[in-house]
Amino acid sequence: MEYLLRQQPRTYDEIVKDFGQLASTLGENVTLSTRHLRRLASGERASTTPVTRRVLQNMFGMPLEDLLAPWAGALPAVDEPTGLILATGRPTADRELIEMAAKRARSFAFTAGQTDLTTEVMEQVHADVQNLAMDYPQRPLSELLPDLITTQDTIYTLLEQQRRPAQARQLYFLAGVTGGLLAKASHDLADPHAALTQARTAFVCADQADHNGLRAWIRGVQSLVSYWAGRTRESVRYAQSGAEVAAVNSSSVWLPMNEARAHAALGNANEARAAIERAERAWDLVQEDEVDELGGLCLFGRTRQIYYAAEALSWLPSESSVANDYATRAVAAYEDTSSPEWAFGDQAGARSALAITRIQMGELEGATEAVAPVLELAPEQRINGIVNATQRVHRALRDSPLGEDASGLQEQIEAFTRTPLKSLPR
Repeated sequence: MEYLLRQQPRTYDEIVKDFGQLASTLGENVTLSTRHLRRLASGERASTTPVTRRVLQNMFGMPLEDLLAPWAGALPAVDEPTGLILATGRPTADRELIEMAAKRARSFAFTAGQTDLTTEVMEQVHADVQNLAMDYPQRPLSELLPDLITTQDTIYTLLEQQRRPAQARQLYFLAGVTGGLLAKASHDLADPHAALTQARTAFVCADQADHNGLRAWIRGVQSLVSYWAGRTRESVRYAQSGAEVAAVNSSSVWLPMNEARAHAALGNANEARAAIERAERAWDLVQEDEVDELGGLCLFGRTRQIYYAAEALSWLPSESSVANDYATRAVAAYEDTSSPEWAFGDQAGARSALAITRIQMGELEGATEAVAPVLELAPEQRINGIVNATQRVHRALRDSPLGEDASGLQEQIEAFTRTPLKSLPR
């Protein structure tokens, strides 16, 4: 970075000003001080926030780790720079320029369509929300959170102006979906209070859109958040409340599966099994709607149902054999990373459930094998649900006859959970 900056006919203060302008163009709410830039360039500081990292990478057209590495004389001198992005000959520079231009074009389209939103603007907002829904289960939250927040703000801004009824309904629908995604994001960062606040507002948006499928989906989000927060009876209530909505999308399967997990965590085996059976019967009536069509986190599929069944029954030692069967099937299904249903969080949950069932059957080696890939996940992927799932494995070891021989695995789990996603700088 120091070498590249020296090629610039500008002061550090001027470059910091350019950083701020680029951040604004990219829709990023971040500033950079001259002192911080000097420390990065000199090597005194080797870390920064993900937002600052993204803007710097756009500014220089190369990864931050390369910028902070010692200069080896491989980069060409830039005698007459023609823009904010410094020419480095790296293939990523063109892609980053294109992404920046696309964000600027989208921002202009929204501004130009303020008085009466065009079809193109509505399609763009829908596409943005759909991309977030599809990407959410498969990409680290740190990569998605800025776009999630920006998209929610954009939709709220558009709704603050008077709209035709049809446009308002669609915007409220998209605001509800985005709020549900941000509720999940807050949960993944171990903040159930913020998660449920987002979900309540999302439910208000679903009411304004008068969309039963969205109402049911948001109740599913609330049930999920409550389950992982240890509020299992609240999770049951949210699931049952969602089931009372006349929705026939895939949430009609998701809700009883949420209920099954919560009942099982409470030790209610009969209620858990009954909920699993209701979910299976619900498939006969499912009809895809606007929520399902978004895909990703908005669509509850068969693989996810199998994983939920495995996790629910893993709470019940009397069901360990059946739970092991479900977990084995779920782990096998999630091996296909090209599947639209693949989700790194659910894959980790399925492996944790498999480890628990193997512990219940006295198979320490099998349990270690099942959970090993989970313990290799990078901190950026250690979302709240995954951390909780591995802690369940730890507790299962503690409460089993294997505990004395399982100290090594328990130590690995403890090391893994010491650096969850919520602890990373943002």
